[in-house]
Amino acid sequence: MTLYFLRRALGALVVVLVLTAVVYATFYIAPGDPARLACGPRCNPEQIRQVREQLALGDPVYVQYWHFLQGIVAGHDYSTGTGVLHCDAPCFGLSYQNDQQVTDLLVQRLPATASLAAGAMVVWLLLGTGTGLLSALRRGGATERALTWLTLAGTATPVFVSGLGLLMLFCAHLEWLPFPSYVPLTDDPEQWAWNMLLPWAALGLLESAKYARLTRSSMLETLAEDHIRTFRAYGVSERALIGRHALRGALAPVIALSAADFGSMFGNAVVTEMMFGLPGIGQLLVTATRTIDLPVVVAVVTVTGAAVVVANIVADVLYTVADRRVALR
Repeated sequence: MTLYFLRRALGALVVVLVLTAVVYATFYIAPGDPARLACGPRCNPEQIRQVREQLALGDPVYVQYWHFLQGIVAGHDYSTGTGVLHCDAPCFGLSYQNDQQVTDLLVQRLPATASLAAGAMVVWLLLGTGTGLLSALRRGGATERALTWLTLAGTATPVFVSGLGLLMLFCAHLEWLPFPSYVPLTDDPEQWAWNMLLPWAALGLLESAKYARLTRSSMLETLAEDHIRTFRAYGVSERALIGRHALRGALAPVIALSAADFGSMFGNAVVTEMMFGLPGIGQLLVTATRTIDLPVVVAVVTVTGAAVVVANIVADVLYTVADRRVALR
């Protein structure tokens, strides 16, 4: 099993290196002048030349990429014309808009996105797996048909539609909840939870439909396997059969997918963050894209990709816990 984890870790490292190379080439080597973007539209040629020298944009491409990796691992020093500014690792450079370190911007926005992803994950796992299991155990009945239609409707409903509906129902009509306004967890845990309920529900309902369908199909497949029929032939009770044997095998793909989805949620929650006014990474990416703030865009894309890679490693670990045969392959 140790060898299995080492292979996964080495593969993840290679994927992250390839990701950083692709992201760097896409945004810094593509047509356009990063020095002009960093300096601004009103800069004269001499000012642009100074910015290019300060950012070392005149170096060969491979040297620039090495400096980019070096900044992530060990930090980087930037010339300000009158002195040297040190950017601690992981350093993704300075924002073109306000000369603030991009890492500081990410740290400020990360709690909101992490709160959204974690809460939505709880919602979609509880609701999705519960609905899928009930649908599989009530196969062929009215309950299964009703749950199937509900999951199909949930899959087809965009998050901005469900989010708007929740806002109108619980905030405007019933007035049970306040209109969401993000409060940091460390400031007031109770207000943090109350203000995050609707964003969690909007994003979790959308994802739960996918997990309900996956759980149902996985559970039906597991129940049809030979060892389950053997247990039935030996007189094992249905409750023990499902709880101890079938459920563990059926939830293995759900565990793997949920870990991967949690990582990708850091980049896919843009619509939810914009709708509910959450100051997260998705909102930061939209703003940076509008202003062509390349260091911020590169940092968000890199961090999001790395989160997906790490989440997949976690999924592999959890998958081996659910099915130890995986580590032997």
